[in-house]
Amino acid sequence: MEKQPLRLFNSLTRREEEFKPKSPGKAGIYVCGPTVQGKAHIGHMRSAVAFDVLRRWLEKSGYEVNFIRNITDIDDKILKKASQEEEEWWALAYRFERSFERDYRLLNVLPPTYEPRATGQIPEMVELVEILLEKGYAYVSPLASGEGANVYFDTEKWKEYGALTRQGRGEAPTEEAEGGEGKKNPRDFALWKAPKPGEPPSASWDAPFGKGRPGWHLECSAMSHRFLGRDFDIHGGGLDLRFPHHENEMAQSLAAGWPTASYWLHSAWVTQKGEKMSKSLGNGLGVGEICSEFSPWALRYALASVHYRSMLEWGEECGKEAVEVEKRILRFKEEAESFLGRRIGEEEAEQIPLESLPEKFVSCMNADLNVGAALAALFDLLRSLNSSMRSFGDKGETEKGILSVFSMLSVLGLFPLPEKAARREEGDPLSRLVENLIEKREKARREKDFEKADSIRRLLKEAGIALEDGRASTSWRRVNTDGGIN
Repeated sequence: MEKQPLRLFNSLTRREEEFKPKSPGKAGIYVCGPTVQGKAHIGHMRSAVAFDVLRRWLEKSGYEVNFIRNITDIDDKILKKASQEEEEWWALAYRFERSFERDYRLLNVLPPTYEPRATGQIPEMVELVEILLEKGYAYVSPLASGEGANVYFDTEKWKEYGALTRQGRGEAPTEEAEGGEGKKNPRDFALWKAPKPGEPPSASWDAPFGKGRPGWHLECSAMSHRFLGRDFDIHGGGLDLRFPHHENEMAQSLAAGWPTASYWLHSAWVTQKGEKMSKSLGNGLGVGEICSEFSPWALRYALASVHYRSMLEWGEECGKEAVEVEKRILRFKEEAESFLGRRIGEEEAEQIPLESLPEKFVSCMNADLNVGAALAALFDLLRSLNSSMRSFGDKGETEKGILSVFSMLSVLGLFPLPEKAARREEGDPLSRLVENLIEKREKARREKDFEKADSIRRLLKEAGIALEDGRASTSWRRVNTDGGIN
């Protein structure tokens, strides 16, 4: 197969471009993660799944991927909600961070290479503000009360402001939540915020320009620079982040003398009855809510199968169609394993080289991740293999085709699990117990305490629980003593 270049739609240039990384064979990706003031809805997961597919495809294509996804754990909304619920802000943020982690695992989203929290990078953010002040692209604005000061980015001074979204300077403020005391211009945005009356002292940090906390946009510039270097390959996020977040992030990075990403990618929204899904509108369907009716596999399929730049209108039919596809894939896996006389694991499927996949699948994935067309290629092969298995065709060629199908599914994060392993009911005591032991085993493996990790696996096996390790998470299923699924 002739090697085809990957082409991605760059929001900065508004056209598809061939992907040419800064360092041959390596790809640096920064994706804006969640602000953890509440549980995830499937709009959040649409973006997570889209960039997970990108990462998986880059790795399948032979790239070493450094994937950074941040966590915003200090923010106006977090402080407000914590106050309303009479909870420490950091405790609330951590509680919802864990909730996001569970949903990522449920939908088979690979963990990032690093996942820095905003509160863990305050020194880097202070340093960036100092650079911008020194260069004259920021200004300190003391509060009228005389207690503290805000620091703003001066959009009038940065003549390239608006380069990403072509929105220019206009009159609209940059973010609705910002009061803007002491702003020179409506679109100037906060780099550093002075404490507000009633906010807890723990939500402020010392800085040369006054005690306070970082503005929302500041953290991503500081963290991408910290973990990916002065410039990197891909910056991703949801479409709603293009303005003001990514516009402001680009402006402050470039003004500081830091080159930014070569490619800016944005995933489209999930809509419901024509409206964007969001917490503020109160129409955000939670992952747990959806997965009480449809399996996590079906939800991931529904989110991934529509092109990442196209709006996805969520409705019950989306889930039902995905369930039918899941049944088809599970039937194929059962028949394939019967034909081969052995189980097929994801690790085996991952070893299949890119060159062995159908050319149509590869060309579709390289065409700005056209997953829908790539799935058509996958199902073309699957139909052919069903015919070959039933007619007892060439076993060697059929086996290659079968492994190719599962390799393609793995690339999309859709390697099939037994139905009982795919579903997780949060209220099921057995599920909670097993998941708790799996977490302890994963912690032991990270700490290289393999003896403890193996003992947990043996304990579960003796209890009739079989574990299957994947790259994103470990799944489990109940088995009989002879290894059959209950």
